[in-house]
Amino acid sequence: MNTTVKTALLGLNMAQLKDVAKEMGMPAFAAKQMAQWIYAHHVSCIGEMTNISARNRELLATKYEIGAKKPTNRMCSVDGTVKYLFPTADGQHIETVFIPDGDRGTVCVSCQVGCKMGCRFCMTGRQGFHGNLSVSDILNQLYSIEEYERITNVVFMGQGEPMDNLDAVLQATQILTSDYGYAWSPKRITVSTVGVKKGVERFLKESDCHLAVSLHNPFPAERKSIMPAEGGYSMTDCIALLREQDWTHQRRLSFEYIVFGGLNDSEIHARELVRLLSPIECRVNLIRFHDIPDTPFKGASEKKMIWLRDYLTSHGVTTTIRASRGQDIFAACGLLSTAKVNDRI
Repeated sequence: MNTTVKTALLGLNMAQLKDVAKEMGMPAFAAKQMAQWIYAHHVSCIGEMTNISARNRELLATKYEIGAKKPTNRMCSVDGTVKYLFPTADGQHIETVFIPDGDRGTVCVSCQVGCKMGCRFCMTGRQGFHGNLSVSDILNQLYSIEEYERITNVVFMGQGEPMDNLDAVLQATQILTSDYGYAWSPKRITVSTVGVKKGVERFLKESDCHLAVSLHNPFPAERKSIMPAEGGYSMTDCIALLREQDWTHQRRLSFEYIVFGGLNDSEIHARELVRLLSPIECRVNLIRFHDIPDTPFKGASEKKMIWLRDYLTSHGVTTTIRASRGQDIFAACGLLSTAKVNDRI
């Protein structure tokens, strides 16, 4: 029985594919051929790469595989949202959500198993941190869903902190935007963060993708009480960095703000948000909070959501209320993978 662990080709950039071709004694142009078969033609096995000689395909298959992994669970919402549970290379599980909206199909991908940030309102944060995803694991969340051909946008807003696994995230976005890869515009990709300043600095230098910052409270002490990462990654410092950037129409900056009833939805909070964000060309996305098990938090009323949106917009901060999707399948990250860990599914 052959138990050789093979390396995934999915997730390799052009330089790495050239190394593979050289290692296997294949011609240099085979790197471009492999990239086309994987990223343009979406093959399931090396044998389908028919413009590579049979001998070279056999040699390649001795050490490599495409690396696509099928999901172990798929849940469909009445609103069309689909939630997937995927295995990772090291035997753990992560979640992915496909969100259809007219002609758009957005995939919310994970970048880590669990998360170090420990946000009190997040199920993933309760899991703790169990490892970074590889580039292959990240891209597999697009590659292996049934809706693959309907994908128009990707948001790195699933499990984990993207700036804490930045090498893999940047390589994944590079492949998505490169001519040899998916050839997408960076405008189709949004990467989120709780405000890891060093990561944000590097991201802004090396990527043209959109940035979304999880704010959730404009006051540092209050923010720290629900987002312990504030203690190590000051939002004040992060926003100071963001003020220095030239936010053109080529890159969008948004701030995510879950609205908790009686916690961060007062006029005092609204005024501080205006003071904090007004100098920056940005958008605020207000998000309804939906209950997770054993939480002290509650969502704000619809009336308060509308009031906060109108207050911020009237004071110069463009603000929208994000539509809630997939509530009947618990599309918020962490619920499905937590159940898997606890052997409940």
